[in-house]
Amino acid sequence: MATPGSEATWLWIGTIGMVLGTVYFAVRGRGSTDPEQQTYYIITTLIPAIAAAAYLAMATGLGVISMPIRGTEVIDIYWARYADWLLTTPLLIIDLALVAGARKQTLYKLIIIDAIMILGGLAGSMMQQGAVIRIVWWAVSTAAFIILLYYLLGELSERARSRSAETGIIFNRLRNITLGLWALYPIVWILGTGGGFGIIAVTTEIMLYVMLDIGTKIGFGAVLLESQDVLQAASHPSSTNDIKSH
Repeated sequence: MATPGSEATWLWIGTIGMVLGTVYFAVRGRGSTDPEQQTYYIITTLIPAIAAAAYLAMATGLGVISMPIRGTEVIDIYWARYADWLLTTPLLIIDLALVAGARKQTLYKLIIIDAIMILGGLAGSMMQQGAVIRIVWWAVSTAAFIILLYYLLGELSERARSRSAETGIIFNRLRNITLGLWALYPIVWILGTGGGFGIIAVTTEIMLYVMLDIGTKIGFGAVLLESQDVLQAASHPSSTNDIKSH
């Protein structure tokens, strides 16, 4: 356990932002009259709720540990951030897969690849051997992200377009939000304490993570839940190959 310094302000901003997002999505979900659409509301509400708990843990020091890294001073590792991502990024992928009507097999592959991406970043952060081994783990994590990119731009985009033109448009918007913001995470990681280089100050690093998290969780959810026609169509798929089919 470690006590956050000046970055604590941004951690509290992240906590408050995620709590507000959770309340907003929960209230919207209560107004839904379609039981099938409740899946989207539950998943989308859980995402900021989990993040709020993680940010609270980090802000209070419970989600932070201090570790000595070879060649550098002792640094704080925000392990709760990775716990958050390990739980919330699969939920974001499930939302995308449901909209696209992805096959179950594809969804399982994406969740496994996503886990490799997050655990690769965590492993790199926890390594004490120095920069080289941390960069190796960063490369593993980034490679997993590129594979996710391949699936989201390829198979899932095609399936979304095959459902309807409007579904394809909304999926592309959600996909672009996800991939565009997710692509910035490894950059922040390698420049910050995660990569062990500390090129950007820890307060700046935390600020960037907060902004990215709000965009990927709150921004994504707001766009998704505003698309009522697409949710209605995706909640009642006609294809026997969709996730909900048996």
